[in-house]
Amino acid sequence: MSKSEPAPSLYAPREPIFPKRVSGPFRNLKWIIMAVTLGIYYALPWIRWDRGSNLPDQAVLLDLANRRFYFFWIEIWPHEFYFVAGLLIMAGLGLFLFTSALGRVWCGYACPQTVWTDLFILVERWIEGDRNARLRLHRQKKMDFRKFRLRVTKWIAWLLIGLATGGAWVFYFADAPTLLRDLVTLNAHPVAYTTMAILTATTFFFGGFAREQICIYACPWPRIQAAMMDEDTLVVGYREWRGEPRKHSEAARAGEPQGDCIDCMACVNVCPVGIDIRDGQQLECITCALCIDACDDIMAKIGKPRGLIDYMALSDETLERGGAEPRSVWKHILRPRTLVYTALWSLVGVGLLFALFIRQDIEMTVAPIRNPTFVTLSDGSIRNTYDVRLRNKNGDDRQFRLSVTGDPTLSIQLEGAPADTVPVPADTALLQRVYVVSPRESGPSNSGNTDIRFWVEDLSNGDRAYRDSTFNGKGN
Repeated sequence: MSKSEPAPSLYAPREPIFPKRVSGPFRNLKWIIMAVTLGIYYALPWIRWDRGSNLPDQAVLLDLANRRFYFFWIEIWPHEFYFVAGLLIMAGLGLFLFTSALGRVWCGYACPQTVWTDLFILVERWIEGDRNARLRLHRQKKMDFRKFRLRVTKWIAWLLIGLATGGAWVFYFADAPTLLRDLVTLNAHPVAYTTMAILTATTFFFGGFAREQICIYACPWPRIQAAMMDEDTLVVGYREWRGEPRKHSEAARAGEPQGDCIDCMACVNVCPVGIDIRDGQQLECITCALCIDACDDIMAKIGKPRGLIDYMALSDETLERGGAEPRSVWKHILRPRTLVYTALWSLVGVGLLFALFIRQDIEMTVAPIRNPTFVTLSDGSIRNTYDVRLRNKNGDDRQFRLSVTGDPTLSIQLEGAPADTVPVPADTALLQRVYVVSPRESGPSNSGNTDIRFWVEDLSNGDRAYRDSTFNGKGN
């Protein structure tokens, strides 16, 4: 290379992708999933759920101020975070299961980046036209009034979608109608406005401009999925043995038998990541199957059987090349790896349901005060001190009665309460100081450690809970 020649660039500029509109069963499935997921995301904070006068009536609420998670009839307390951890484990195992059976089907149909990108492309198509019209507009160098109007209209629509996305997100963390009123009247907390601004900007950029770049470069899943897949995983592929040689290839021009592929580029024009599936399996492919719809449409028009591009397994492709019939779809899905993932996923789910149904509406924890371990009173009796935390998970105030068992001579006293009962407000954890006293001549006073059991009873319905602890005597 001479000194006058510029150094070659190591990076190629991004070529914008303008997917063509396509119709078919997989595209229809994507429309349905997009409508359902977006509908759930935007509408869920506005669903009301009556939990009583003392609790919020929002069906799904992440109440960070009071450290609660409400999901319809389920209320998760901070010490029950294992429910959230279990759901995250189920989500991970579910992702492994679907990837093992159907490749990157999550990426192609339900990933938020895919769903919002589909929505942005739909808006872009409504405003600027289908692929050819958008290409002409992109290649037009002059910014005339028409191009300016279409661009501004599209960006405003994208910004409104981003604003709705950020607004819907903050509604999950506060009462939605109240927060909306505060946002409109500019009385909301600055954190709400900041969160909305960040989510609006990221949604606008990711869905409108970055698009497939997020899937290719930012998302780690394409690089992890190889560990989840094998030769029996169903992925979108091109039947090369049937399609080659293509219509415009050198072999076809030389008079050799022509394959079914007419090199129409329909599969490339509809691909949201801009790849050619006929080049084989590629990291960029998100398994959205739009190329299947496009190819099947062309095959129907030229009188060829569908399936030139289809969901297939590598093991089946080998069989088809030899003229054998491929195995059924269920034989690929129901195999040891997917069965193990399904069993683990089900085990975690059953465990969470079991823990959910056996948990009580009242709970208590007992923490002995160790400094000092006991106090000798003026009459010679021995007193131990405990901090008892009472949790009332009901929607109304309750009266709780405390008692202790383990030795009939032990008595219980509540600090600040004249009797052995204490009122606990609705959906609250109350810390109560409790004294357990043993007479001077009794066994617990003179022995070392005596096992005792604290009981709490809900006087309104008789529900009970207990915790074990130890009484320390002078024998220590």
